[in-house]
Amino acid sequence: MRLRGEGVLVRDERGLTAVIEFLSAFTLFLMILTAFLSLAQLQMGSNDPAVDRLDRAAAMGLDRLTSGEGWFVPAGAEGLDYTNSTADWHLAEAADLEEGRVQPGLITNHRLDMAKILALHQVTEDGMAEGLGLNGDMSLHLSIKILESDNATREGTELFSGGTDRGSASSSSTAYRSFQQQGELIQIILEVHDGGRKNNALYLNEVLARPASGGPEWIEVYNPNDFAISLRGWSLNHTAGATSTNLLLQSGVLTGKSLALFTGDPSSQASGNASQVIDLGQSSFLGVGQVDGLSDGRGTLSLRYTQLDETRPAEVARAEWGGNTGLFLVTGQSLQWDGSNMMDSSAWSIADTPTPGEP
Repeated sequence: MRLRGEGVLVRDERGLTAVIEFLSAFTLFLMILTAFLSLAQLQMGSNDPAVDRLDRAAAMGLDRLTSGEGWFVPAGAEGLDYTNSTADWHLAEAADLEEGRVQPGLITNHRLDMAKILALHQVTEDGMAEGLGLNGDMSLHLSIKILESDNATREGTELFSGGTDRGSASSSSTAYRSFQQQGELIQIILEVHDGGRKNNALYLNEVLARPASGGPEWIEVYNPNDFAISLRGWSLNHTAGATSTNLLLQSGVLTGKSLALFTGDPSSQASGNASQVIDLGQSSFLGVGQVDGLSDGRGTLSLRYTQLDETRPAEVARAEWGGNTGLFLVTGQSLQWDGSNMMDSSAWSIADTPTPGEP
C-alpha cells in the first residue's frame, strides 16, 4: 500500500510480489538445508562410538582381505619366525596357520584367486579375525557368493560362508565388495560383530566300539563349518556303568567341511577320505585289539565343548549303545548317526559295514 496525491491509500502490487518471492526463496533454502543435513548424517553414520568402531573394523578388514595377496608368519621355537614369512599362506597346513600368524588375502595379479578362497577352509575364525586386525571382543562372518555367471548353473553358488551368526551379537556392521571376472560377478561380504557366540559345531558321525580282527576302536567327527575349528576346548567323555573317562583335546585343527578319525592305532586305521587321523591310543581313551577303551556291552560317548567365557563344558553330541537303547553291538559293527538330533539315541543305528572316513 502507498499514498496517492490526494492522501488515498492504494495497493502496491510490486511490494507484495517481492515479499512472496522472499518467503518462497527462504522456504526453499530451509528445505535444501534440511536435505543436506540429513544426507550428511547418513554419510557420517550415527555418531555412536560403538557403531562407528564396528564400521571402521568392517571396512578395514574387507580392505585387507581384498586388496592384496596376504601373508603368513610361521611359529618358531622362540615365537613368530619373521625370517620365513611368506605370501603363499594358502599353501600352509591348517595346524601351521593356527600356530603362526596369518592375514588371508584373496587377490593375485589384481584378480580373485580361487585357490586362496578354497584355502580359507584351512583358517579358523579366530585366526582370520586376528590377521585382519579385529579386536579380541569382535567376531565375524564371511560370505563369498557368485551373483551372476555366464554359466547359469553357477549363479547363486556360495564359494564360502562361515563364522559367527549375526543374531547372536548385540550389534554388527557390514562391508561388501564385488568383482567382475571371467564372466562372473562375485560378491564378498564381511560382517563384524560386537561379540557373539562362535559357531563351533562339530558332528559325531560314527563310532566303532567293538572292532574285528584285532583292529582299533575309532570315532569319526565331521566339521560342517566352512572355517576350520581348533580342537582346543573340545573334549570326549566315555561312561560305562559307574566309570567315566574324560579326555580334553590339547591340540589339532579340523579343516572346514572335513572329516577326522580319532583312533586307538593310526598305523592300522583305515581312513577313507578323512583329512586327519588322530591318535587316542596313547592316552588310553581308545583301545586296539583286546584292549578296550570303549565298553562293548553298554556305554555312552559324548562330544563336549567349553566356551572361553564358561567353566563347564556343554554337551554337543552323544552316542549310546546297550541298555534301553536297543542298540546292541556285535564284533565289527558300528553306530552311525542319521543326521537328526545328535542327543537322541533314536538318531543312531547299527551298521554291519563301518565306513571310516566316509561322510
